[in-house]
Amino acid sequence: MQILKQVLGVDVAQKELVVTLGRLKSDLSIDLYSRSIFRNTTPGIGSLIKWVKKLTQVDIPVQYVMEATGVYHQKFAYYLDENGFEVSIVMPKKISSYMRTLENKTTTDKTSSDAIAQFGLERKMDHWHRPDGIYKMLQQLTRERDQIVSERAMVKNMLHAENSEAEPNAGSLSRLKARIQFLNKQEYQVKKDIELIVKSDSGLQKRIQKICSIPGIGILTTVTVLAETNGFNLVRNKKQITSYAGFDVKEKQSGTSVNKKPRISKMGNKALRKAMHLPSLSAIKHDEKFKEIYVRLVSKHGVKMKAIVAVQRKLLELMYLLYKNDTVYQKDYESKKRVADTL
Repeated sequence: MQILKQVLGVDVAQKELVVTLGRLKSDLSIDLYSRSIFRNTTPGIGSLIKWVKKLTQVDIPVQYVMEATGVYHQKFAYYLDENGFEVSIVMPKKISSYMRTLENKTTTDKTSSDAIAQFGLERKMDHWHRPDGIYKMLQQLTRERDQIVSERAMVKNMLHAENSEAEPNAGSLSRLKARIQFLNKQEYQVKKDIELIVKSDSGLQKRIQKICSIPGIGILTTVTVLAETNGFNLVRNKKQITSYAGFDVKEKQSGTSVNKKPRISKMGNKALRKAMHLPSLSAIKHDEKFKEIYVRLVSKHGVKMKAIVAVQRKLLELMYLLYKNDTVYQKDYESKKRVADTL
């Protein structure tokens, strides 16, 4: 029987690659026929490629499908892309939702790789390519800065606690203050590195300036969003960027007995969600459009955080649209559009 498609499903961990080989036959049946485990190292990846070649049909390309698992999948994905293999990377939310539709309800590394392989065989997958070098560098720097800021907040809390003691330890206070100064210096250096990279690309610099025309959106927020999305590569619409960030709404209803309140899934890129928090507060304060959205939702639900998240989602979608259309934010765009439509 003719083989139409070959897929390797990969469940990626820090130290292991749990894999399943599958094929789609001409009668549209799916055959998951071989499984193995390899080390997530350069020699391990080499052994995996040899194993795949032995067990697959040479004239039909093998599509390597894996989940986006933090940074652990990157080494393997980069190797595959650099050597001309077909790579597809899927958000964990899609795989977990897909696994709920399968008969096997047990979740292990093996069942995960099986599900990823089957998912790849059933769906038309976008091919992934390694991020543009400039976005990769910016991602590393923005994530480093975020870690520095988080650590500094922790040290400041420690300093506050020590100062609140009945008899603060002078040595502890001195060391904590020194750590804060050191972290301030590190953050300054990282921000300078980001600034130099942005200035090295005039096209990117112009795009960033246009996105920064949105109320509440600054350079660091814009750089973070572009770095985490690889310049919105493979994003086709607003729904995709919302889902990628984990801002999509999750509902659970079943008959009359189960009716949970809708909430965002949070099954996406948490760096994006975190980057949108402070800008949303600024936008609500300084722009009537976003203030109106916030007030309307608070009046409806009475939950301030839900309204803030809605503004975060709107801001991220707006950033995508401005980047895609290479334009600036127009505060009264919608009112002008309504007037134009009536003419």
